[in-house]
Amino acid sequence: MTKQLRRRKARVVGTWSALFAGVAAAAAMTTVMAGTATAATTLGASAAERGRYFGTAVAANKLSDSAYTTILNREFNSVTPENEMKIDATEPNQNQFNYANADRIVQHARSQGMQVRGHTLAWHSQQPGWMQNMSGTALRNAMLNHVTQVATHFRGQVVAWDVVNEAFADGSTGARRDSNLQRTGNDWIEAAFRAARAADPNAKLCYNDYNTDDWTHAKTQAVYRMVQDFKQRGVPIDCVGLQSHMNNQSPYPSNYRTTLSSFAALGVDVQITELDIEGANATWYRNVVNDCLAVARCNGITVWGIRDSDSWRASQTPLLFNSSGAKKPAYDAVLQALNNGVVPTTGPTTGGPTSPPPVSTPRR
Repeated sequence: MTKQLRRRKARVVGTWSALFAGVAAAAAMTTVMAGTATAATTLGASAAERGRYFGTAVAANKLSDSAYTTILNREFNSVTPENEMKIDATEPNQNQFNYANADRIVQHARSQGMQVRGHTLAWHSQQPGWMQNMSGTALRNAMLNHVTQVATHFRGQVVAWDVVNEAFADGSTGARRDSNLQRTGNDWIEAAFRAARAADPNAKLCYNDYNTDDWTHAKTQAVYRMVQDFKQRGVPIDCVGLQSHMNNQSPYPSNYRTTLSSFAALGVDVQITELDIEGANATWYRNVVNDCLAVARCNGITVWGIRDSDSWRASQTPLLFNSSGAKKPAYDAVLQALNNGVVPTTGPTTGGPTSPPPVSTPRR
């Protein structure tokens, strides 16, 4: 995606098996018989039958929109707050925390038997003014306090956290993004993960980024090496989130499954966290779902919004429902792909990577 689009973005407890037990009844109620097989009639029900979730990003101010909540409650079994858990929303003034909107989303999701993904604890963007003006040890301590306080508040309610968001730069170097957090020391990401684990030992801890779909990209390889290093040194990391904002400049890559399986081989789950596709290309949506289903540790997909009118990329009509709430061909493609997926008889296992990280010039 372009930098201009990036600037526009406002942005378990226990085992996964316990999570999906909560949606089993809903899955049973939303299936129809087709010979000797069953075909789920909603995205969340079908994903749950395959040991996964299918979620969406939710804005608190839209929970009063009955058309919005009708689709949300019917179709999805996972929720990620769009902006309500970000730093500027939860700590607008230093050591003064505001969880009202985030709590509203969490309560709605849990009342519907949905899981909640937390997004995000540490990020260079959407920082409140007081944090933007800090640096050095003061900033590091403030960041760690924020991680601790927010993760503690939602302990037992959030199954996974995007602990750190978008810490790597685009381009061919694979370097870290220059930010006030990065300038506190190269270990800031590790420190954030350790703080999150201490605050909520049962939540899965994820690193989340964009432009990491293509296995040949330097950015993808850099994130891979960081996760590999964390796993080798015992830094607590449980999952990697691929945002997968796809458009004509960043199209679906043919090696997407390689990316998923290679991260999974490190011993972490893989989650597609912010999926939207320009023009709601049905083939690309189907490919993404099929690739996730092919990797046992790809345990869920979240689309970034419900209707096109809810999207931060509304003019690109990237979602599964149009602005009137009608299902698009991409919805049918996703549901069919989910229903065609294998229903697991055992727990997830980690498949090996297709190849080690290649050294190549990333596609621009």
